[in-house]
Amino acid sequence: MTTPLEIIQAHYAASARADLDTMLAPLAPDAEWTEMAGFPYAGTYRGADEIRAGVFARIGSEWTDYQAVPEQLVADGEDVVAVGTYTGTFTATGRPMRARFVHHWTVRDGQVVRFEQFTDTHLVREAVR
Repeated sequence: MTTPLEIIQAHYAASARADLDTMLAPLAPDAEWTEMAGFPYAGTYRGADEIRAGVFARIGSEWTDYQAVPEQLVADGEDVVAVGTYTGTFTATGRPMRARFVHHWTVRDGQVVRFEQFTDTHLVREAVR
């Protein structure tokens, strides 16, 4: 069986390759994905279709070279925490962004059941304005 840490490592590796299908593959059918209040895509999305449309399709269409690069992953049972950096350029404004993030993942029975994002939303919103 794949560990929660390995599942999240595979998600970030797929993200680096822009492989959205592989990124979303381990999501449970009712997975909850929460983008922090103040973030351009703030809210909680449920299931792969909502997450794809509400988060990743928007990022893909609105940003150039958007990346979420984890620098540290810490696992404790079913919980995995990633600490890293977002970078990218908001296409409409041409403004670059660099902001630190913390992602809290919950993986149960080989599936991601919950994701919560923490970041400096001000830095992201400055690129959007």
